[in-house]
Amino acid sequence: MALSCAAAARTGRMVIGSSSASASSSSSSSMGGFKQQQQQLQNQKQTMMLRTINTKFKRTTALAKNSSRYNNNNRISKTTLTMAAASSNSNQMKYSAENDGLPRDAKIGILGGGQLGRMLAIAGAPMGVRLNVLDPTEPSCPASIAAEQTIGSFRDKAAVLEFAKDCDVVTVEIEHIDCDALDELVKNGIDVQPTPKTLRTIQDKYAQKVHFRDNNVKIGPFMDVPDEAQLQNAVNAFGFPLMLKSKRLAYDGRGNAVAKTASDLDNAVKSLGGFDTGLYAEKWVPFERELAVMVARSKSGEVVAYPVVETVHEDNICDTTFAPAMISNRMAEKAQAVAKSAIASFEGAGIFGVELFLLEDGETVLLNECAPRPHNSGHYTIEACNCSQYEMHLRAICGWPLGDPQLKVGGSVMKNILGDGDGEKAMTKCHRIMGKALTVPGASVHWYEKPEVKKARKVGHITTVGASLNEAKERMSEITGDDYNVQPSIGIIMGSDSDLPTMAAAADVLKDFGIKCEVTVISAHRTPQEMFDYSKKAHTRGIRAIIAGAGGAAHLPGMVAAMTPLPVIGVPVPLKYLDGMDSLLSIVQMPKGVPTATVAIGNAANAGLLAARIVGAYEPEVLKKMEEYQDNMTEVVLGKADKLMTNGYEKYLKEM
Repeated sequence: MALSCAAAARTGRMVIGSSSASASSSSSSSMGGFKQQQQQLQNQKQTMMLRTINTKFKRTTALAKNSSRYNNNNRISKTTLTMAAASSNSNQMKYSAENDGLPRDAKIGILGGGQLGRMLAIAGAPMGVRLNVLDPTEPSCPASIAAEQTIGSFRDKAAVLEFAKDCDVVTVEIEHIDCDALDELVKNGIDVQPTPKTLRTIQDKYAQKVHFRDNNVKIGPFMDVPDEAQLQNAVNAFGFPLMLKSKRLAYDGRGNAVAKTASDLDNAVKSLGGFDTGLYAEKWVPFERELAVMVARSKSGEVVAYPVVETVHEDNICDTTFAPAMISNRMAEKAQAVAKSAIASFEGAGIFGVELFLLEDGETVLLNECAPRPHNSGHYTIEACNCSQYEMHLRAICGWPLGDPQLKVGGSVMKNILGDGDGEKAMTKCHRIMGKALTVPGASVHWYEKPEVKKARKVGHITTVGASLNEAKERMSEITGDDYNVQPSIGIIMGSDSDLPTMAAAADVLKDFGIKCEVTVISAHRTPQEMFDYSKKAHTRGIRAIIAGAGGAAHLPGMVAAMTPLPVIGVPVPLKYLDGMDSLLSIVQMPKGVPTATVAIGNAANAGLLAARIVGAYEPEVLKKMEEYQDNMTEVVLGKADKLMTNGYEKYLKEM
């Protein structure tokens, strides 16, 4: 009786091989062979490192060489229990949903086994794909938690050619690889995704810029600077500040230098290794914010885009990502269009990270650069989207249908955990932040298991999700202690501060429900431009509804409702003449296409309650509070009725 891989996983062991003879033997022979099987298990233990289901396998090269599982290819098996459970009989081919797609149990080779390879491997396990990574890290790389590892450099042509021999498709988690080796793989009939041509273009940032320019993708001005004379031409054309970049091996803040004045030029060039390393210049782009879009491309050329996110960088390294970006739907569509056009211009399949600039004019979107692999700005997709960027990449390179990139939560924040120094002290600080995250609802921890912490080194990340971006921000703030500029959910506006005594009741109600609001004066007559700007941009800041005080002809709620896509609730304010009736009648006479809700004259509290119900439609905690509020009202009324019946109306009136 032999144990299958799945059974081995359940028992905390992995057992290689099976015996159909023992499975078909009689009961007596099975009992007789029990001791023999026990001895076989004992022998196998001597050649394997056993781990419980809560730990990963770590096999050093030395141990592997002493094991029968070591072979001349220097390939070391680092299969985890998760992968063992997902393994299937090699004789049973599992085909994909598309006839031209790879079998479900295809073997995928990944060049690089860092954190991106790790998350690719984890995403592949539930789908049953087998992954092998080529990485020089010993005794094990981060990806070895859920993939086999071949010790070797992904920049070594010979190592790449040997590694790829038994792979169905080869892909990358880092673009700085030997593309000549990949060309040879293609000649030998091995599928490489994205294609070597695409990888070669993207790994050279100057060539990438030229490609985008030639394909009419919107980018900022740039210029090759092979020498001092051409650098001066760039200065004359672009002025200061001037961005200098390395053409190759530039990522995570490396390979960038800013010259603010002419006196900075020499140091900027030296910091990048000199002209001989290959430099180019970019005109400084006056951006309002940095955006990013993950884009997937299938083998057939289908392109799908994830939501637009906002990224915040510290020292040119991505620090925090906010999803979705707080921009208008129109601008989000424009950003996605630029990103999709960029990736559609390439060959091959996979996930691509596209970095963008939203300029200060609030209308122009320019492409900064892209990466042909999973990207830091897409980590949030693991918890926040229907299909993560990692699963999407595997689907694309295997020729399977692309997944759904849409958000499945209201909002998400991703925070990189970077070392602020070297050594044990920095490691302890990182672990403390990760530990705090475990106490916060909606927070997920990703630790990369790197052997040591170094300054500015990415060792993990934390993702928070919520019913809204505000909730996700609040949760991340609880973890890190940072201020993430949580935006109000409700805007309360009025034409004059004389309306405040009436409108304050709405703010009080929202405060009781724990809903953040903003209160300000905006006049439809005296500050029309401010009213226009507020109405047009409120939804891009996370506002879910606007409560507007209405005096006289109710111009403020009516004009705001005409310009914003948000719900608008008008509060008729009782004035000296007509006692608010003019405002009430004006609101209910708004023309078709300009819906404006109203409440009773002077009843701003009801406006606050209606706004709370709007928020509650998105946020379960607010909805729960509304249900409790209604239950409390019921109890109050029943209590009054009971008191009236008990005491009689005369006594009741005296006590009122």
